[in-house]
Amino acid sequence: MPLRILGSTLLVMVTLGVLTFLITNERFEWPVVAEYLLAPSVLTGLVMTLMLTVVCMFLGTLLGTVLASGQLSDFWPYRLACVVFVGFFRGVPPLVQLIFWFNLAYLLPRISVGIPYGPEFFGWSTNSLITPLTAAIIGLSLHQSAYMAEIIRAGLLSVDLGQHDAASAMGFSRWHTFSSVVLPQAMRVIIPPSGSQVIALLKGTSLVSVIAMGDLLNAVQTIYNRTYEVVPMLIVAVIWYLIVVTLLTLAQRRVEAHFGRGAVRIAHKKPRTRGKKS
Repeated sequence: MPLRILGSTLLVMVTLGVLTFLITNERFEWPVVAEYLLAPSVLTGLVMTLMLTVVCMFLGTLLGTVLASGQLSDFWPYRLACVVFVGFFRGVPPLVQLIFWFNLAYLLPRISVGIPYGPEFFGWSTNSLITPLTAAIIGLSLHQSAYMAEIIRAGLLSVDLGQHDAASAMGFSRWHTFSSVVLPQAMRVIIPPSGSQVIALLKGTSLVSVIAMGDLLNAVQTIYNRTYEVVPMLIVAVIWYLIVVTLLTLAQRRVEAHFGRGAVRIAHKKPRTRGKKS
């Protein structure tokens, strides 16, 4: 009990100190934060950040599902190719990938479709095709797919093989077994890390500002490069990131609760035993 009182006291003191620092330090320039929090350029950058998150997560999950199935395949060339792909794109930092894709024209001035070593059907200039938006989508989606492949693979492996055998004994087809037996159980393992990946991807979209992509961070950078109000504009970005991450976390909890029905362990309190009076 004394340690709990001491810990609570220290926590209250630290909280009051942080609040006092935030309120009394005029260099935070809270009026400037309030002025730009709902600025049109900031909201446009926020929408772009959310759009990148949704698109790259969707594409990364699709490709990650293919890679996960490939790593579980008994056809070794397919399995080896998927393992190498996942290892490579997990190993290369996303910032390096973004810069590489944005400068793809240095290695490949023209992207064409045709017969290898034969005639070209049609093509495009790489500079006109690889814009900051396409470079951001390609780089973030490939990076995301490698992590989603491992998450999905772990979820599928978490389902006991006896579930497959029981479904086959009941006459289920392979697709019916996967969709009705394996996938619902695997989702209990897949959802928590996938939710964390969505949040990590949302924050990772801030990297696209290095290739002049108009995301949330780039929007506030454009403003403070003009006004020199660096700290308040960064606080604007922080507030919006915290709001979106909080909403995503609440949504993740709801989805986890949905797929975890029937599997949640509830600890019951042991009844107190009272001594018998003599």
